[in-house]
Amino acid sequence: MKTAVLVIDMINTYGHDDAELLVPSVRHVLPAVGALIGRAREEGIDVIYVNDNFGLWRSDRAEVVRTAVDGPYGDLVRPVAPDEDALFVLKTRHSAFFRTPLDYLLDQRGVGHVVLCGQVTEQCVLYSAVDAHVRHLAVTVAEDAVAHIHADLAQAALRMMERNLGARVCPGDRAELV
Repeated sequence: MKTAVLVIDMINTYGHDDAELLVPSVRHVLPAVGALIGRAREEGIDVIYVNDNFGLWRSDRAEVVRTAVDGPYGDLVRPVAPDEDALFVLKTRHSAFFRTPLDYLLDQRGVGHVVLCGQVTEQCVLYSAVDAHVRHLAVTVAEDAVAHIHADLAQAALRMMERNLGARVCPGDRAELV
């Protein structure tokens, strides 16, 4: 079964209400996110960025990346920005799957296992894991590569993903990519 790494909402301007609480956690997990992306690229594993479009319904990949890189938190985006080989899906709501072509893309590429990293553990990562599970995909969550707003809710979300979804929750360097 093929694996893909889903990078959730890391291309971000942090122009939202919870940014003040989120940014320190993003800074903490950034090295692990970068390492997981780098490892996937080295091993020839699909890296798929699934990202909010910032409400700019005319946006495309280039505009979303440029807006985030040039924004006040570009230092959080540059180290994990997509390369030319990365796939990119704009999402409309919390789940990477809700009204996006992600399900179709994974099916076309023969992916049966997703490794999740990014933000926010207790929101978009959790909802994406649930939607992956109901689609019968194997799910791994790189616990050191997911950022949170509220640490207690993030820990509960990780426990729920492990217990209720059968997700493997482990450090990114122990996530199986093959």
